[in-house]
This record gives sequence, structure tokens and C-alpha cells, in this order.
Amino acid sequence: MESSVLQAWDACDKIDTLFILVCTVFCWPIVPTVGIAYGGYTWKRNGMAAVIPALLTIATCSIQWFVLGYTLAYGDGGLFFGNLKHLLHWGVLSEPVGTIPAILFSEFQLVFEATVCAIAVGGFCERGRLLPVIPFIVLWSSLIYCPLAHMVWGGGLLEEIGVLDFAGGTPVHICSGATATAISIYLSYPLFRSRKSEIRTPTHIRIHRPGGSFFQLIALIIIWGSWLAFDAGTTLAFNFQSVMALCVTNLCASAGALTWALMAFYETGKWSIDSIFMGAISGLVMITPSAGFIDMPTALGFGILGALICRQALRIKFTKFAQHWRWVDNGDTFATHCVGGVAATICTGLFAQKEVAAYAGVDVPGGVFFDGNIRQLWVQIVEALIGFTWSFVGSYIIIALIDCVPGLEVLAIDKHISEGLDFNETEESLAGLDYPDEVDYSPMTNKRTIALD
Repeated sequence: MESSVLQAWDACDKIDTLFILVCTVFCWPIVPTVGIAYGGYTWKRNGMAAVIPALLTIATCSIQWFVLGYTLAYGDGGLFFGNLKHLLHWGVLSEPVGTIPAILFSEFQLVFEATVCAIAVGGFCERGRLLPVIPFIVLWSSLIYCPLAHMVWGGGLLEEIGVLDFAGGTPVHICSGATATAISIYLSYPLFRSRKSEIRTPTHIRIHRPGGSFFQLIALIIIWGSWLAFDAGTTLAFNFQSVMALCVTNLCASAGALTWALMAFYETGKWSIDSIFMGAISGLVMITPSAGFIDMPTALGFGILGALICRQALRIKFTKFAQHWRWVDNGDTFATHCVGGVAATICTGLFAQKEVAAYAGVDVPGGVFFDGNIRQLWVQIVEALIGFTWSFVGSYIIIALIDCVPGLEVLAIDKHISEGLDFNETEESLAGLDYPDEVDYSPMTNKRTIALD
């Protein structure tokens, strides 16, 4: 056994292995930082309750991926699910996947699942209870994310019809945005134990400014930098395509950040961390499915287009229509990840270039404008439709089933929402708030007053 493992290890390319190892380490902070970003979005009394789901995601997804997730996503098999050959990571050691060991490939892909899940559970922000998040993560990652990953990257249905999705326009952004939207809509219109009662009233929460701009700033710095490794590492090898993927990712995020910030400045006459953050995120969303297929000028255009589209989509939640229908886009996931993900997936079909993909020795048919491949546009549209439908409908069913279980009601009670979930769901707060039941602190156990000379 030891001999076979070492022989397989010798067959791996050590430079590629080191490169993906470093990318994995750099990508991991994205997951908790998504929670920090949500903590910055929310009302200051909901900050910690918005962070904790991302931390629960890391632990829960790591176990789920080890037990079942990896084999569902990347096991050999059918159109929608992989087989159970690698249950409990059986046989996942040093055997090369491409040029890197299988266990490292698995760990890098775990970061993808956890990142998507951390974005998706943003739908619980400001109204959802934390306990139901854990069973939701387990069921959602097994039944929603893993099948989508298998369909797009694991030899399933969408890969067979020829989709171009470099790092996750559909499995990452459309999936997370549609899931968060499904959660939010269910919290507005619950079917089972969270329905209107004496203590729970499903309703629209009032729109507010971000509660912690400093947390948005920290999240922007970490996510922007880590996403460079996210896209570059998707090549699974250290080659020129990985270099290009990093460069187009940064340029697209920069174009999105500056475009959104300038539009906000034109309207208000003031600069905003929130605007720069949202613009950068829209750029990162736009580049994800195409990072290995487009050149630098195209990436610049993608960033500008992404900011324009996502900013218009963001306006929906401020309308009377949204208030009337209890539309709550707590973490702006619908506007950025869902709408932006759809736009990015379609634009990949329009602008993908065979020449750029060939930087890694990969032969793809290209898109409409550069390679005259009109079929690719329709393939990408099919991918977006399947991804949204699978994620939205499946997530809605999962959260509804969880809501049937006594003790796992997904909607927080009115009193807790009104006071802030940090007071009732957590023992800490990002804002350092004084809790209602907290007595005055004295450093002396006998509480004597010490007079200082």
C-alpha cells in the first residue's frame, strides 16, 4: 500500500501540486470572509448572526464533502450524480487527477462547495434562525451543489452538451444566488411551522444602510485577493492560462469597482465603500465562468457590463413592488450572484476564444463573436436555465421540509427580529453591543469600589 501511494505521488507534477496547494490555502479565507461581508451588510444588531452561518458552512461542508460530497460530484457515473466509489474518500490519495494528487484536487474543490454554500446561506440573514442552517447545508450541498458540479465538471449532462464554465458561472454564482433567493422568499411566505402565529409574522423588513462598512472593507480586500487564486487555480496546473486567468480576474474586478463607484458618485456626490465593494463583486462574478477563455480587453468590458447590469438589478429591492411582495435581498445575492451569474454565463458563450483556451493546450469550440460558434450561446442559455431551476426549486423544497421539523422552525420570532438576532441567537456581537440581560461589570469579585489616589 505504501509503495503504491508513493509511486502515484512520484507520478504527480510537483510544481503543479505546489501551485494548487498554495491556491487552496489562499482561497480558503473566502468562506469565512463571505460571512464577514454579510455582517457588514446587515443591521449592526444582526452582524454576528450573519457571520456564524459561514463558519458553520466550513465545518459542515468539510465533513459532508469527506463522507459523500466528493463522490457525488466527481465520482464516475450518470448525468446528474457521480457513483459512490469514493464514499468516505475511499481511494482518494495520491493518484493523479491531471498532474496533481487526488486528495489535493478534492480539497481544492471543497473550497468551491463551501464558498457557494457560504454565499447561499446569506438568505437567512436578519430573519432566519441559525440552528436550521446545519441540516440545510448538509441536504443542500448533497442534493443541489454536488449534482450541479457533476453536471458541469464531473462528466455529467451539461459537460456532455459542451458548456463552457471555467470556474463556476452556474455551479457557483447562479446556484448561490438562486438558493439565497429561495430561502428569502420562503422566509417571507413560509408554508409550515414558521407560518403566521402569535409569535411569528412573516413580513418585509425595512431597507437599511450597511451596518458595518469596516467589515465590508475587510471582506473586499480578502475576497478580491483570494478570488485571483480561485480562478488561477482552476487550471489545476501552473501554465500560461493560469497566469491569464489571474490577470483578467483582477482587471474585471477593477473595472466593475470603478464603474459602480463612479455611478454612485455621480448620483450622490460622495464616495462609498459599499459601492466599490459591490462593483468589485459584480466584476468577480462576471469573470468567473470565462476567466480561462477571454483576453484582457474583453475582461475590461465584462467588468463594466457587470456593474451596469447588477446595479440595475439591485434597484428592485428598493421599489414599492418589492415591499408589497415582501421581496428581501438581504445580502444582494440575487442582484449580484444570480443576475450577474446569468449574464456572465451567457457572455461566455458570446465572447469565449479558442485561442485563449489553447494557452493551456485545451481545445474548445469558442463563442459567437470570435469563433463564429452560434451553438455555444444556446448551450450556455440551457446551462443557466437548468442551474437556476435546479437550485431555486430544490432549495425551496429543502428549506420547506426542514421547517416541518419541530424545533427547526426557520423563521425567527418577531421579538428576536425586532431586537436583533445577535441578542437572541448568539453570545457575541460584531458591534460590541450591551446585551439586555448583562449586569454592570466590575473587575473585583466582591464588587467593592476602589478609590484611586
